[in-house]
Amino acid sequence: MKTDKKSTALIILETRQPGKDGTYPVKLRIFFEGSYRDWIMKFPTAAKESSQIIDRLQEAFKGVAGQSIRMTKEDFNKVTGKEEVAKIIEGKEVKLKNIKSSLTRETITNFRTLFQSFEEEARNTISGITDFSFELFASEHFTNRDKKDLFAQMATTAKRLRTEGRISTAITFECALNSLRSYTGKDKLPFESITVSFLKKYQEWMTAPIIKDAKVISGNSLTTVGMYLRNVRTMFNEANLKGLVYPFGRGKNGLYQIPKGRNVKKALTQQQVASIAAYNCAGTYEHRSRDLWLFSYLCNGINIKDIARLIYSSIIKDSDGNAKISLIRAKTAESVDNTQPIEIIVTKQIGRIIDKWGNKPASPNQYIFPILSPGMSPELEYRAIQQAVQTINKNMKRICEDMEMDPVTTYTARHSFATVLKRSGASIEFISESLGHRNKLTTQNYLANFEDDEKRKWAEMLLPDPEQ
Repeated sequence: MKTDKKSTALIILETRQPGKDGTYPVKLRIFFEGSYRDWIMKFPTAAKESSQIIDRLQEAFKGVAGQSIRMTKEDFNKVTGKEEVAKIIEGKEVKLKNIKSSLTRETITNFRTLFQSFEEEARNTISGITDFSFELFASEHFTNRDKKDLFAQMATTAKRLRTEGRISTAITFECALNSLRSYTGKDKLPFESITVSFLKKYQEWMTAPIIKDAKVISGNSLTTVGMYLRNVRTMFNEANLKGLVYPFGRGKNGLYQIPKGRNVKKALTQQQVASIAAYNCAGTYEHRSRDLWLFSYLCNGINIKDIARLIYSSIIKDSDGNAKISLIRAKTAESVDNTQPIEIIVTKQIGRIIDKWGNKPASPNQYIFPILSPGMSPELEYRAIQQAVQTINKNMKRICEDMEMDPVTTYTARHSFATVLKRSGASIEFISESLGHRNKLTTQNYLANFEDDEKRKWAEMLLPDPEQ
């Protein structure tokens, strides 16, 4: 049995909550059996695809989407033709005439259409509820609606990730959300709109060249597209909405396959790393950047975030005085349960870098390197690490230019560690464990191809040249 006609919805002006500017909040009031409940209304954040009127409203209110609606008594009365909330009782309205208002005729029309759509949508929700309650109405009308909106779910996930201190991951969700909003031109996107065709067109839009200042600029890479759409796929998996057609797959049966992009493998040879280590640095900043890059390379290719979080108690010494660093990578700790720590043997080179650039005194809970400070918020920690990465990359670029080498970054150190071990004969299993990977396939992606001269040597052995 559906809810009876004792339930209804009206847009009202809450005159008991005046603002300093003389405005009051506009609310949706739901009446039910002598009681009522109010909800603050906001400007529309998206248009319903089936309604041209709401499409026009979305365009008219662009720039204030999502903001609470506040109005003066005069403006509200002009839009609705109703006396303020004190004179609206259980659905009975007092009609007014000749009301003065500063609003233009077009704005009045837009507001009137907006308010009517609010009331109509609320009444439609009411009509579909069995055993009505205010709590059930709120769940059906507001909460469930957000669950069906991809953008709302991505925004919620990004906020949660920031709260958890996972700033880098949160930023990827925010970037993906902003990109999809730019593509659609809307602030809401139902999950059912994400079809195979939608995803293919979005990929084309993302990778298409851009003309700016009469110059053709290449579009986004497939790597970026893949990163954004993996976040969308995550939202699909978490939403688990009934009847929703899942568009992602491996390209079979017409499904959309998320592109991996071209994995440009950047790795140095052992000789190139040795040349960087022997380079005569100019100044303290360049010297420290070079040494932190080498520290990353020597310590199993751990990234700067892991280096920044190292504390002196991470260094464990045995009875013979041998030392090793034990850590769980920040990236792994965020996504994998029951992680095993990575153990790094502290060589003389690693020890010298710690002695030269490490914080003093070396107390157990003290950060080893002066990148982070105790008590930093996740946001400040993220900024400090990003600044460290930028500084290292900037100085490494200058060093490589002076050495007439291709520029290297902190990203190169990890790949170089894995590739040098591979070329030296280390097993994939050992390299995988050293990198903290859970499977060998992930490790393979980090391993660069052998040098061209190595390939040439083996190619020439296939059939000796008779003319030589």
